[in-house]
Amino acid sequence: MTAEALLRRGLTLEYLTLAWNVVGTVVLGYAALAAGSVALAGFGLDLLIEIAASTVVVWQLKDIGASRERPALRLIGVAFVTLALYIAAEAAFTLIAGHQPGHSTLGIAWTGVTCALMLALAAGKARIGEALDNRVLQTEGRVTLIDAYLAAAVLIGLVFNAALGWWWADPLAGLVIVYFGLREGVDALRPTR
Repeated sequence: MTAEALLRRGLTLEYLTLAWNVVGTVVLGYAALAAGSVALAGFGLDLLIEIAASTVVVWQLKDIGASRERPALRLIGVAFVTLALYIAAEAAFTLIAGHQPGHSTLGIAWTGVTCALMLALAAGKARIGEALDNRVLQTEGRVTLIDAYLAAAVLIGLVFNAALGWWWADPLAGLVIVYFGLREGVDALRPTR
């Protein structure tokens, strides 16, 4: 496959990610407010970062020159560290205050579908990023994979809350976002190897 065809596929994957996450941000925002869920709110904010990351990747793919790689990675890294700090504070507040979120059937359904879709998109981005030797697309592919893991963690927290009444599973699921957010943020901020 030619480099041009690979670039088109990479852009298509980013546009699909953008479209899903724009809708997902609205759906998760509504579900988070309705249920009072830290995990859903955190995952919705994570999708905003994924939207920003995908936008940065589209920007970088439109000009493959190395001049855009470092700023693109910095933007992704700063966004993830910011998300992690916010979710850590929100989860700590929720656990200390004992705020018990409600159940969210919409949140459960959306995160389940999101998990499956993000796994497929991440695999495609990894293959194309490797074929193009494009670190930004590869990093964003890992971000998309992390989104799949986060969707799974949030899904587990929501199901435990709904099925077993384990309200604390919701903010604990949010802490999974903190871990992965910090890890990916720090990795993206590291100087190019």
